[in-house]
Amino acid sequence: MKGREEVLVGRLGSTMESPRNRLSRFRLRPISARHKRAKSSSQKEIVRNPSPTEMSVEPWASPQDQAAAEHDAAHAASSEDQERRPDKLCVDSFWSEVETIQQGSGYADLDCTKRESRQSEEGEQEEQWLADAGLSTLISEDSEDVEKAVLLSTLTRTQAEAVQRRLDSYTLSLRKRNKPAPRDVRDIFHPITQTLHPESQHSEDTAQTSMASVAKTPLSAVTPEHHRGAPKEEFFITDVAYCEQAVIFLKQAKLPQYTSQRRKEDGTLPRVICPKCRLGVTRVQDLSQADMKKVRQLALIDLTALCDLLELEVKRHKTGKRRIPESPLYGVPLATLLENDQKLKPNTTTPLFMQALLSFLEKKGVDSEGILRVPGSQSRVKQLQQTLETNFYTAPVSWDEVSPNDAAALLKKFIRELPAPLLTAEYLNTFSAVRDITELKQKLHMLNLLILLLPEPNRNTLKALLEFLSKVVSREKRNRMNLWAVATIMAPNLFLHKAVPSRLTEGAEKGHAEKAADVMRLLIRYQDLLWTIPNFLMSQVRKLNENSHRRYQFYDRRIKNLLRKIHTDSREKTDKNTSEPCRTVKIQVGDLVSSTMEFQLNVNSRASDLLAQFQRQSLRSPDNGKGKMRRNGSVANPDCALYEVGGNIGEHCLDPDTHLLDLNNSNSGGEWVIRMKPNGSRQL
Repeated sequence: MKGREEVLVGRLGSTMESPRNRLSRFRLRPISARHKRAKSSSQKEIVRNPSPTEMSVEPWASPQDQAAAEHDAAHAASSEDQERRPDKLCVDSFWSEVETIQQGSGYADLDCTKRESRQSEEGEQEEQWLADAGLSTLISEDSEDVEKAVLLSTLTRTQAEAVQRRLDSYTLSLRKRNKPAPRDVRDIFHPITQTLHPESQHSEDTAQTSMASVAKTPLSAVTPEHHRGAPKEEFFITDVAYCEQAVIFLKQAKLPQYTSQRRKEDGTLPRVICPKCRLGVTRVQDLSQADMKKVRQLALIDLTALCDLLELEVKRHKTGKRRIPESPLYGVPLATLLENDQKLKPNTTTPLFMQALLSFLEKKGVDSEGILRVPGSQSRVKQLQQTLETNFYTAPVSWDEVSPNDAAALLKKFIRELPAPLLTAEYLNTFSAVRDITELKQKLHMLNLLILLLPEPNRNTLKALLEFLSKVVSREKRNRMNLWAVATIMAPNLFLHKAVPSRLTEGAEKGHAEKAADVMRLLIRYQDLLWTIPNFLMSQVRKLNENSHRRYQFYDRRIKNLLRKIHTDSREKTDKNTSEPCRTVKIQVGDLVSSTMEFQLNVNSRASDLLAQFQRQSLRSPDNGKGKMRRNGSVANPDCALYEVGGNIGEHCLDPDTHLLDLNNSNSGGEWVIRMKPNGSRQL
């Protein structure tokens, strides 16, 4: 992470500038006018690919694109106005959907559900929070200070303050219940600051220096002023913890010049500019389960600190035991449904029934006018549901005579009749609270952390749903469903659930409908950005793994100093003798399980270069019988990827744009392995 490259996150995917334009560590600057002109001209020549799997943060069919294509200024003005605010039809559809949900069969036992869903007792919520954050040892008498040091050594100052507030609240609740507190909070945090490894103190100083560089950035660079006729842009920084960014923004908000330079929110969504780390983009599916568990723990701490700063009161709920459903498809817990489906199709990540509905709707429904908004026939929907429940797993189901509106109604019913919300009972209110945040970047910060906190079945199912909704929006000219229309229809189905009391329907009708739909709109528009792991969390996970490996150094200062000296000497020798090292890469593809290859590193080496060399060598190998040959003689095997295994990470599937020399310096103890990607397709 010794350099940065500006990456425009747009509808066409990620594009890189030359290394001469690399950003400094955390400094932000607007894109030059020359770069804007070059980008706009290049976009006119390239045909837009509406694939929802790209890192796209712009609408699939934006009003500006439609105006440029049709040269109709009047139509462009009307479309832009529709994007800024939902029209009356959207608002009416929102409340019609709410009424349909409340009158449905799932709300017959609403009173019983409210009794089963309860807020945690005083102290119980803090205890559960500490357990979810991996910090339950802080209130355990048996744990040692070294364990606490390992856990807390990766946290920033604001994150540590959030942990301390939870400990204070937990201790106070114990005193109210006349129970002895485990230890004083000062006894937990004070010794840890003295026993931290010197590198941990150095990393804290580095973080503070980096934050200072952000704080000194001109306000016009942090929040670029929107000029009339130019596309709006936002910088999305992931190197600094989101809670620390909030501290800076809150300080800036008090400055007099901030009000004049702040971009006014008019409802339109900007293009996001994301400085890309030299270690590449890490997506949710790229990490091992062990590392993802640590990501979730650290994300919960950062989310809590962010909520504290923004003064968002978020209460978590629990769902009680529910009756065993009679249907094999509806009302079944998502994890149970997936467990049963994986017996039929081992690599599936979303329920097979939902895959079937989405596959049919993508073929027959995305061009249907008013899809998702026009209700299906109640009698046909009921009959279709009974047929699917009887025959889905036992006999082929014919979709030839199925109406797209009926299938869309079944899809929405499947989501809202899950026994627990798709967004989970614990975090549903937090998702809803995002609508009360003013700054767009802070909304995206919250949503990014919340997505990481979702259980894997919920996260994968939500992503499949959002990909389908993106395809619906991309066909707006045919189906008359723009982003606001889709968002207002789907918001009640995700944010209103019988298992969790909701304030969605309270207050001014239009205001609440618009705010709830705005969160849904952000999930659809920026989904690929939200499904990435921020760089600061990746750094914290690496640091946590390093500290866990060095636990024995805390026990003997002489051993600790000796090992640090050996480590420093070996590092200096490496820097002197091997400026461009050669790495041995293991190959675990097909029959080449025990093969290796050598790869010479230089400052421009990327993971894609290493994979290209492997493909060329496999082409020349006499054992090569697989892979598709291109006209230029290379082998195209898109299912192959380079993995980083061991060292300060468990297992990490690398981005093709990862700079390998930086990776080698960041994790010299890890192995590089070429292997096949797991089959994550949701196609039947």
